[in-house]
Amino acid sequence: MSRVSDVLRAKSDHVLMVTPDTSVVRVAQRVREEHVGAFVVSSDGRHLEGLITERDIVRGLARDGAALLGQRASDLTSPAVHTCRADDSVRSAMATMTASRVRHLPVVEHGELRGIISIGDVIKFYVDETDLEANVMRDAYLAQRSR
Repeated sequence: MSRVSDVLRAKSDHVLMVTPDTSVVRVAQRVREEHVGAFVVSSDGRHLEGLITERDIVRGLARDGAALLGQRASDLTSPAVHTCRADDSVRSAMATMTASRVRHLPVVEHGELRGIISIGDVIKFYVDETDLEANVMRDAYLAQRSR
C-alpha cells in the first residue's frame, strides 16, 4: 500500500512557505512565480500556523475588494488546516482531500512540518505507479511468450 511518504519521496519534501506577515500581494506574486496553489504559513519554518491558497486570495478579493491588497497572509489564513502524516496511506489522504474539498495537505509529524502534498502530486504519483506496473506486466508477458 502506498504511503504519503512515497509521494514526498517522489516529489521532494521541500515546502514553500510565507510568514504570517507576508503581504497578500507578495503571496499572489509568489503563487505566479512558483506555479503553485498554496503556501504553508509559518513563523519559524518548522511549525504549521496555517495555509494560504489561491482560493483564499480569490475569496478575500470577493469579500474585501481592493482592501485585500493591504492585508497579510495571516488575515486570510485559517489555523484549522487539514493535515496528514507521512505513514498515512495515499488513499486516506485522497479521501481527506475529497471529503474536505481541499487540494493541499501539509504533512505533519510530532507537531512539525515534514512536507506538503497536492492533489496533483497524488495523481502524478498514481499515474507513474500505474505506468510502472503496466510496463512490468508487459515485460513479463513478452518474456513468457518468447520462451
